[in-house]
Amino acid sequence: MNNEFLALEENIVRMLRTVYDPEIPVNVYDLGLIYKVDVEENGVVTITMTLTAPNCPAADFILEDVRLKTESVKGVERCNIELTFEPSWHKDMMSDEAKLELGFL
Repeated sequence: MNNEFLALEENIVRMLRTVYDPEIPVNVYDLGLIYKVDVEENGVVTITMTLTAPNCPAADFILEDVRLKTESVKGVERCNIELTFEPSWHKDMMSDEAKLELGFL
């Protein structure tokens, strides 16, 4: 059971790495927008995430893409998204790959 649970989490993260902010050429996971992925035994996933700015014009698109792609992972029954701005996002939350892609390294 534990290995299946870890595999499910890995598959979710892999899928989150296919979600992009249309204005930034880096995926939401490596941008540091995903704060927490909580997977329950019944297949319900709750993703706590943020956006680069509260007034992000692509917010609806990004949130829907996160939900749809997460729900496409085998073993996921439903995805709930909790949007938060605490703590607020900053560039230090990005992975080194994202920083390199955007010229911060």
